[in-house]
Amino acid sequence: MAISTSYGLSFILLLAISVLATVCLRADARAFFVFGDSLVDNGNNNYLITSARADSPPYGIDYPTHRPTGRFSNGLNMPDLISQRMGAEPTLAYLNPQLTGRRLLVGANFASAGIGILNDTGVQFVNILRIPTQFEYFRQYQQRLSALIGASQAKKLVKNALVLMTLGGNDFVNNYYLVPYSARSQQYALPNYVRFIISEYKKILLKLYGLGARRVLITGTGPLGCVPAELAQRSRNGECAAELQKAAALFNPQLNQMLSDLNSKIGSHVFISVNSKKMHSDFISDPAAFGFVSAKIACCGQGPYNGLGLCTPLSNLCENRDLYAFWDPFHPSERANKIIVEQMMTGSTEYMNPMNLSTILALDSRN
Repeated sequence: MAISTSYGLSFILLLAISVLATVCLRADARAFFVFGDSLVDNGNNNYLITSARADSPPYGIDYPTHRPTGRFSNGLNMPDLISQRMGAEPTLAYLNPQLTGRRLLVGANFASAGIGILNDTGVQFVNILRIPTQFEYFRQYQQRLSALIGASQAKKLVKNALVLMTLGGNDFVNNYYLVPYSARSQQYALPNYVRFIISEYKKILLKLYGLGARRVLITGTGPLGCVPAELAQRSRNGECAAELQKAAALFNPQLNQMLSDLNSKIGSHVFISVNSKKMHSDFISDPAAFGFVSAKIACCGQGPYNGLGLCTPLSNLCENRDLYAFWDPFHPSERANKIIVEQMMTGSTEYMNPMNLSTILALDSRN
């Protein structure tokens, strides 16, 4: 059936208005950007030639699709759960070809498993998105966003966005302590190494600020010596590895002080300290209080504490993932991530400093 020219033009005009209204509506919503390592990677490494991937079962066994997504989790990870609490759809990995059009307005996840503060962290994984590359992609993202909604609106969206950054753990696990007598451990005594990576982290955060970020959640390291991988390699009786615990004990307070100094210099609470060590330590010290049967044994793995090697289809796999604090030798289970995000939302300054995420979202919604 033929359609008249005037009717066709009217239909196209109405469709264009509808699309524009949708774009404007989403441009006013809060975007979410994620930078960092495997704790927050939503699948970027799936598009890279690297061994640091979570693209095969049983990863994703409890994800809505029950398929691996590139998340180092049995299901949802921390960024997914934060997006839920914001009432937003999850951010897509920046390298995901579906990240186009209005999906750009939700934000983007630039994280890549294996990276650290230092560019030589994770060299064994070869092709991963180190922080300079993540920031270059963030610049590209902003150019694409400007083409979609205009430069002024794009700048506003980035300024009003929530940002999550998770770095530091790999600089110890996959660098300083990766092998006995590693290059970095020969170069620096541990206290000096911590001061060095804190100084490098400060440069990273200032670059992020220069790229427009104005509300950034910065996670410290968890209790590094207590993860199943370190228990399997370094523990005799299930005690946490002392050297890695010492590293976390040195790193986290200095990170907090550095963030406080940056905020004082900027004159605003741009950087929010997330006490990941405290969050993890709660259920590691008393797993039963959180409904876990174990905070030492990984759900998926092999060897002592299921802490050796990778999580693969041939690994031991627990039946009920909700009963385990750790999904694989290094990463929390979905349920543990839910507890962590709840602590981020409502926790005291012992968990979130200077304010928790609920306060941030309420405060920023009025501005």
